[in-house]
Amino acid sequence: MSARDPIADLRRIAFLLERANEATYRVRAFRSAAKALGALPAKEVAERARAGTLTELSGVGDVTARCVAESLAGEEPVYLRRLVATEGTDLDAAATALRTALRGDCHTHSDWSDGGSPIEEMALAAVELGHEYLVLTDHSPRLKVARGLTAERLRRQLDHVAAVNDALPKGFRILTGIEVDILADGSLDQEEELLARLDVVVGSVHSGLNDERAKMTRRMLAAIANPHLDILGHCTGRMVASRPAGVKGPGDRAHRPRTRSESDFDPDAVFAACAERGVAVEINSRPERQDPPKRLIRRALEAGCRFAINTDAHAPGQLDWQRFGCERAALCGVPADRVVNTWKADRLVKWTHTRR
Repeated sequence: MSARDPIADLRRIAFLLERANEATYRVRAFRSAAKALGALPAKEVAERARAGTLTELSGVGDVTARCVAESLAGEEPVYLRRLVATEGTDLDAAATALRTALRGDCHTHSDWSDGGSPIEEMALAAVELGHEYLVLTDHSPRLKVARGLTAERLRRQLDHVAAVNDALPKGFRILTGIEVDILADGSLDQEEELLARLDVVVGSVHSGLNDERAKMTRRMLAAIANPHLDILGHCTGRMVASRPAGVKGPGDRAHRPRTRSESDFDPDAVFAACAERGVAVEINSRPERQDPPKRLIRRALEAGCRFAINTDAHAPGQLDWQRFGCERAALCGVPADRVVNTWKADRLVKWTHTRR
């Protein structure tokens, strides 16, 4: 297979990013890499690609280096292929269609942990939005800052949810769940017997977010291998803003960092494991998270992963944030048939329990 022109591919990516109104810094990364490589003889670029030393050049990062290596191997860079796949798509229409296809939300919090409203209020707000179900996923015990639920409190919550469901409008139900901490060794922070009883288990890393790459990867892979884990929550742990505009006080007590960098892990290994084990990757709709970033959504899509577009809502009004996740999913070409919360509740619960 003959080599492609890597500089032309980098410039094409930059052009498509600009046309899609992506962030300026992302466009600049590809243009800077094209400029840096354009100043070198083609032979040196090829030799550096073989030796893995492209990133030693100023202006060339891991992502752009990978694109160059793929071009030189005669392959259309994966990054370019993903952009071309969504070229010409009416993204507003695609995002609206995806939001319309959603039947529920698989990651929400109540005042039983760090949310700001009772379970009943969250459920009624979901009904008003046209949801068919809401998965209640309060935190697990070791996240004390978020008033995580002990096994005893979670059992009480399950009884309470059953009683609330009896009083809710016909055709709507609260599904039981948890956002369980992924601990340092990859184990899940709740009793196995309780996890088996829940309708949906979301697992997220909340501590040790600066662990080195190999350690974080092992930790995430161990969690994904647990048959009780259904959805991998906000996988990079990043914060891109202090908090959404207008949100303050109760309902966001566990979300105080101003900004936070992404955790470092091997996304190809993690997403391959998710695809193999049938674990869905969450597209977290919180404006201050936007997690995973779009480049990782695209890699998860290429890996064959399913997704869950969730709000991680801590207050009733935040349940309407799903549109933000749908916009990002549409930009990445995620089809509705790869999103688990486009399913009816019975199918969702059958999927989670069959996996266990």
